[in-house]
Amino acid sequence: MEMFDTFIQIFGSGIRLGVPLILACLAGLWSERSGVVDIGLEGKMLSGAFAGAAFALFTGSAWLGLLGGVAVTVVVSLVHGYASIDQRANQIVSGTAINMVADGLTALIGNAIWSQGGRTPEVPETALFNAIELPFVDDLEGVPILGSIYRHLISGHDILTYVAFAMAPITYWALYSTRFGLRLRAVGENPAAVDTAGISVRGLRYSAVIICGVLVGLSGVYLSLAQAAYFQPHMSAGKGFIALAALVFAKWRPWPALATCLLFGFLDALATRLQGVELPLIGAVPVQAIQALPYILTVVLLAGFIGKAIPPKASGVPYVKER
Repeated sequence: MEMFDTFIQIFGSGIRLGVPLILACLAGLWSERSGVVDIGLEGKMLSGAFAGAAFALFTGSAWLGLLGGVAVTVVVSLVHGYASIDQRANQIVSGTAINMVADGLTALIGNAIWSQGGRTPEVPETALFNAIELPFVDDLEGVPILGSIYRHLISGHDILTYVAFAMAPITYWALYSTRFGLRLRAVGENPAAVDTAGISVRGLRYSAVIICGVLVGLSGVYLSLAQAAYFQPHMSAGKGFIALAALVFAKWRPWPALATCLLFGFLDALATRLQGVELPLIGAVPVQAIQALPYILTVVLLAGFIGKAIPPKASGVPYVKER
């Protein structure tokens, strides 16, 4: 039973570590399903995390911090959309530029305001998204298995965690059960056919880019106002790129994307748990090797188990309207 409780606690930590991946992965799914490749998720996460922490510090409200962070990432997404959709620029170059600019600009502005090397002061607890304890947690504490699952896996998370899990079925429903979703997926496969039907390819792709900005903004705000209580440079630590890897692993589908991000979060939590642990026949594993474990396993999973991943046919291809 003790081993089971330990596993549940690690998985609970994996859920919290997987939330930014889930939101960023679903953001990329919306964008790439419409045909707009977005490798700028990393930079957008940093932008959202910095803006969320800054707005929360200045206003004293987590919700205003959330609105500020999401607003900034939507603007950054629209810049990428303008370059990719209207100007027909190379989408990989545009996304890379966003990553580089966001990485440097957030640290520069943060240092100019607070003079702490780009780090913000600690956000007060009243301006954070704190854990929510659901009803009957104490009543179920003594129930074997169920009590531990309810306390560590279901209860005790912040509102953004529950939003992240809700977004997977919402995304699935929107993409596969609505007219908007059908048209959006069609734009990612054959934009000329959609245009021939009298539907705006540009409008659909901009809609997807805005949705992407909202979701990745939530991911960034989660980093600075829920997982931590501050912003510091490079705090996304490659999570945007892992989210892209999860998206490819999931073959651009919502439910596999959710499962893959949870797997990566669990591996990250396991790596944290293994630090300083003496393993049989091996001894203490170096911290660097433990920290690299999630990334190594990501490469192994993508290389050995994904099979052939086929993106939307028009992914990364600017649409030029025929006259």
